[in-house]
Amino acid sequence: MNKGLYTVKQDEIMRYTMNHDYFMLINHGAKRTGKTILNNDLFLYELRRVGRIAKQQGIDNPQYILAGATLGTLAKNVLIELTNKYGIEFKMDKYNRFKLFGVLVVCTGHSTINMMATVRGMTSFGAYINEGSMAHPEVFDEIKSRCSGEGARILVDTNPDHPEHWLKKDYIDNTDPSIVDYHFKLDDNTFLTERYIRNIKATTPSGMFTERNIDGLWVSADGAIYKDFNQKIHYVNDISDVNMVNFFAGVDWGYSHYGSIVVIGEDDRGDYYLLEEHATQFKEIDYWVDVAQNIKGRYGNINFYADSARPEYVKRFSDERLRTFNASKKVLSGIEEVAKLIKAKRFFVVENKVERFKKEIYMYVWNEKTGEPVKEFDDVLDSVRYAIYTHLNHGNKAKTSNIRKQLGI
Repeated sequence: MNKGLYTVKQDEIMRYTMNHDYFMLINHGAKRTGKTILNNDLFLYELRRVGRIAKQQGIDNPQYILAGATLGTLAKNVLIELTNKYGIEFKMDKYNRFKLFGVLVVCTGHSTINMMATVRGMTSFGAYINEGSMAHPEVFDEIKSRCSGEGARILVDTNPDHPEHWLKKDYIDNTDPSIVDYHFKLDDNTFLTERYIRNIKATTPSGMFTERNIDGLWVSADGAIYKDFNQKIHYVNDISDVNMVNFFAGVDWGYSHYGSIVVIGEDDRGDYYLLEEHATQFKEIDYWVDVAQNIKGRYGNINFYADSARPEYVKRFSDERLRTFNASKKVLSGIEEVAKLIKAKRFFVVENKVERFKKEIYMYVWNEKTGEPVKEFDDVLDSVRYAIYTHLNHGNKAKTSNIRKQLGI
């Protein structure tokens, strides 16, 4: 494990930035490799440099743009990290601005087009764009065009996406010498323990997730989505000796395509079981209410995590005293969560309780052009994703919300 201040890769980039001029620096690659940590430090350096330039020009309030996917992620990834590391207190005004080293830093989100208004018309002496691949391209371009102050530089960090992504094609692949990029892979972070790296590699799903999250590559998704599913491992029939401690359900509405409700069980070891599926076509909401009430009668008043695309159906479930919540529908994050469980042999399917699942698991594939799943043979698997991802990431919040609702607060 590295005992210095920076890894070899971080140190190389730091030396470059101290000895060369550039307009845009893009650090991209695998997760947990130190891209953002380095850019956070470079951000402080840039503010000091901008302060000196502005002082020489007699400018009292030079401006700088700090952008993240949302203000919440910006705080989490940049501001809180810097507070924890250096004890800096960021005192925001009502416009989400703070002053540091004599520079007025304007904080903004960048993931939706309406966020463009925050920076439109301003003159900036630089920008730090966190999670660059998540930016709306027009907002990214607007931030870039605002960086017209003397010596302005732009810092960008990002995880990889598909190879046709605009950030890669227009900037990373751009041979203009004013744009500099550095690629990170997991092994570059020598601060991580060998145990951590070994475990991450062992539990990262095969295919696209390994190539992006371990090797830091901008690759297309291709082939089957759940490549690690093995019917000899993941199908079970006798679960009489399994100690289930929790049950919850996922709901994907449908009509001409299959609607689906699945029940997931969690055991005392943190393994997950697809206990049963209910999937069919051409059924109205009354049918699904009856299915859900039957499930409630057998498993108790469990959570139903439902597709929010049909809010009137979600409301109907709630009106029928079914504990129903809008599912978190982050596609790639949800798929990755399920795929990790499959890879780690922590997800099992009661074989004689499913039918549609057996077809979908091998026909649920990536669209090579979009990097998203093909919208076919995805109904039961969407239900599974909704249930597991929402339970793991928002289950406590849903429970708290339900308690508050019951108490009338």
